[in-house]
Amino acid sequence: MLRLAMTLFAVIATTLMGSFVVVALVTGYDTLQPVLAAAAAGFVAAIPVTWIVTKKLV
Repeated sequence: MLRLAMTLFAVIATTLMGSFVVVALVTGYDTLQPVLAAAAAGFVAAIPVTWIVTKKLV
């Protein structure tokens, strides 16, 4: 299960981080700090999402 979770995390984290950065840029936050904060928020949000998706697949 851990291998599946790590593989899914790579995909889910990349997707959420990119989505959060796009939202930050569209809303007008185009400096370094908000973009990094959005990427970090996407990374953190990917942890429980990965856990839920992995549980549903196994």
